[in-house]
Amino acid sequence: MIKQETIQQWIEKHPLLKKIIEKEEVLWMNPLIEETEKGVTDLSVHQKDVQEAAERLQRFAPYIAEVFPETKASQGIIESPVTTIPTMKEALQSYYQVDLPGTLLLKEDNALPISGSIKARGGIYEVLKHAETLAIDEGLITKKDNYKRFAEESFQTFFSNYKIAVGSTGNLGLSIGIMSAKLGFKVTVHMSADAKQWKKDMLREKGVTVVEYADDYSKAVDEGRRQAEADPACHFVDDENSLDLFFGYAVAGKRLAIQLKERGTVVDEEHPLFVYLPCGVGGGPGGVAYGLKLAFGDHVHCFFAEPTHSPCMLIGMMTGLHDEVSVHDFGLDNETAADGLAVGTASGFVGKTMEPLLAGCYTISDHTMFSLLKKLVDTEKIYLEPSALAGMTGPVQTIQHNIQGAHSSNATHLVWATGGNMVPREELDAYYKEGER
Repeated sequence: MIKQETIQQWIEKHPLLKKIIEKEEVLWMNPLIEETEKGVTDLSVHQKDVQEAAERLQRFAPYIAEVFPETKASQGIIESPVTTIPTMKEALQSYYQVDLPGTLLLKEDNALPISGSIKARGGIYEVLKHAETLAIDEGLITKKDNYKRFAEESFQTFFSNYKIAVGSTGNLGLSIGIMSAKLGFKVTVHMSADAKQWKKDMLREKGVTVVEYADDYSKAVDEGRRQAEADPACHFVDDENSLDLFFGYAVAGKRLAIQLKERGTVVDEEHPLFVYLPCGVGGGPGGVAYGLKLAFGDHVHCFFAEPTHSPCMLIGMMTGLHDEVSVHDFGLDNETAADGLAVGTASGFVGKTMEPLLAGCYTISDHTMFSLLKKLVDTEKIYLEPSALAGMTGPVQTIQHNIQGAHSSNATHLVWATGGNMVPREELDAYYKEGER
């Protein structure tokens, strides 16, 4: 029984659940989407919060450039390129026997500096905000000072009195761990069973305490939260409910608008933008989608992509139960090679926030992700994590299901590549071989 109803009763209410339970690849369109102006106005999050996040990241840019040399060229701004992938587009058309009009772009968050994934946005931002708050409260700095001072030894000594903790399947742990350790915090990352070993090893090399669990993501988060609550000096980064993470991700919207304008890509009623975002618990894609809606309004159509074994956001939003339901309730095992997406229960905060804004969700099998991973290497020489390929079937799904505007030759289809460039070479080679197999 799920909320006093049998699975069969839920299937009668939502017939698509039958295919979801059978682990088929499906597309669900959100019936609650509204015009953006009304949808955004009624939310508990606001545009001014995103603007504040952008300003804070600008203040920290001199410090970032100082301590992470790979960001010197971008003057301490953590951003990723937008890449046209025409050869991959041809491969998709051939593989799926479908015509893909319009332009296919890749937003390469796999190339984000410092931690090599979309989590470098929200994760690093939340750590920086916490550090700023502590330093200002202590009288160490003001917002008018040059934040390069955060690199001084006195700041590291000060932050060593404080702790940061997070529960993660991998990539959020990397961004939180790397940034926190660099500032001088004592940091603990609680990692679920599906987290990759190389991510745990990398964190330990950087002085991060890694606690491993035999259970899935939810257990790691719960334990991390419980231990942090018992320590007043510890700040817990709550992947399921954090507004700061959300706003850090949302900064991407305005930045993408600038990038598209610079490359001559028009986004308006006649030139719709479709964006496909891999989704785990929901914070990263939710924040980005919110930022995109602020930037483009009703001219952008955001879709979340989830593994067939772990479609927690799709199930949560479709049933309206959000974080009160798990994929396990419907007999799914939450086992996927897409470790960043291996989440059984979605963020209720994100699911409810997305109700008026998200166009829909779709699912993708591990088999498809690996197959497309190989194709992207063969066609464009771009290596991604398996989970970062989840967005790649988005254009196929929207066109095959005749979603309005998707067929237009004026449409831009943008796949959000969420991670990859921190992955060790031997792991990338193993992914490629799995794609061949």
